[in-house]
Amino acid sequence: MKLPAISVIMLTFNREDMLAGMIECILGQTFKDFEYIIIDNGSSDNSGIVADRYAEKDKRIKVIHRERGNIGSGRNTGLDTACGKYIAFVDDDDVCSEDYLEFLFELAEKSEADAAICGAADKAYDEKMIMTPEEAISTLLWRKKYNVAFPAKLFLRSLFDDNRFLNTGKYDDIYLMPKILSEANRIAYHGLPKYTFMRHGNNNSNWTQDHRLLDDDTLNEYLNVYRKRTNWLIDLYPDNAAEWQYFEWSFMISMVEKVTRLELTECYCTRDRLVQILTKNYELFIKSPFIQDFEKKWVYQYIK
Repeated sequence: MKLPAISVIMLTFNREDMLAGMIECILGQTFKDFEYIIIDNGSSDNSGIVADRYAEKDKRIKVIHRERGNIGSGRNTGLDTACGKYIAFVDDDDVCSEDYLEFLFELAEKSEADAAICGAADKAYDEKMIMTPEEAISTLLWRKKYNVAFPAKLFLRSLFDDNRFLNTGKYDDIYLMPKILSEANRIAYHGLPKYTFMRHGNNNSNWTQDHRLLDDDTLNEYLNVYRKRTNWLIDLYPDNAAEWQYFEWSFMISMVEKVTRLELTECYCTRDRLVQILTKNYELFIKSPFIQDFEKKWVYQYIK
């Protein structure tokens, strides 16, 4: 039996009113050689029924119903089932262009790359790059051309042979995306927008759009993942240790500013701990070649 070129993985949970939009986007792709794995992550609404109805009409769709788990464990279920040469992720509340899969597939194949990245509606550039893993991770962490989200990217399935999402927590993308890119032979990027991340109140990362929604548990989970990522990157690419450390301090000072300005009292204890860490590393941070002017202003205002 011929295996599909791409396994498209999508997790859904209680999105019966949005789900059909992305399903229609994938079924309408100009690239036809794919399987579409939809994981119903314990939905209590009709999301699973909607997916099943589409599966009855198109044999490329495989629906897996499972008990409620976190995003990572749901995606792992999809990875365990996938048999395509490449893996593409989409989210059930987003949309993509009709040539989304074709664009990424051709970009990967023509570039002989293990991973391909396109632009998104909020990060669109008509620019092409072939990057080493270290270059791709650095570009990722600057967040100007693309971010840690798994959609808007195509990966050789073998990159996940020894890598899986965490079965607990919400934000393991922050750590796993650099890990996946580090194991690619090369990464191809063309920033034309082929994917649109839809923003609404039920997004898992909604607080990044409205910082007033930030709570202390979320902040500490982010901080723990950032610390883990920094340590791993420094071990892997020690010559670039100053840049990896900068990204963590950059996140810290941005959180100090937001918690203080928005008077997020629940986060004050964590904010004070961040102030202590940044005070201890004041000279290294303020003299970093990577620090931005607005970050210097925050450091002067909140740290010293």
